[in-house]
Amino acid sequence: MTFMDRIMGFFGVTDEDLYQETEEEQGTSSPKGRSNVVSLHTQKNIRMVLFEPRAYEESPEIADHLKSHRPVVVNLQMVRREQGVRIIDFLSGTVYALGGNIQKLGENIFICTPANVDIQGSITDIFKEEEAKNLR
Repeated sequence: MTFMDRIMGFFGVTDEDLYQETEEEQGTSSPKGRSNVVSLHTQKNIRMVLFEPRAYEESPEIADHLKSHRPVVVNLQMVRREQGVRIIDFLSGTVYALGGNIQKLGENIFICTPANVDIQGSITDIFKEEEAKNLR
């Protein structure tokens, strides 16, 4: 067994699959009518959007990025607290409707992701942990 045979075996490609592909290239159709060869480059580059809204009225623009399957980092430091809460409420509904996720990254900074992006891990709030230790 050669090195290439082991690699092809790892990916589930057999000599028959290669033979079928050769037949299809020559114009002969395979008995199943489809190839078993799968491209390994199926995922496109994902563009992350950084957004710093100045008013609640910019919320639909953020939602449009999510609907286009782009994750968005939202920095709410430039809006008043009441407007920030309204923006997060709006985005929470959008993310829920899209099957995505929203997480807090820091004070007034959130990441909103559509269903095609998974968030792994979490960020702890250091200041709250220090306050809790000081209260003990």
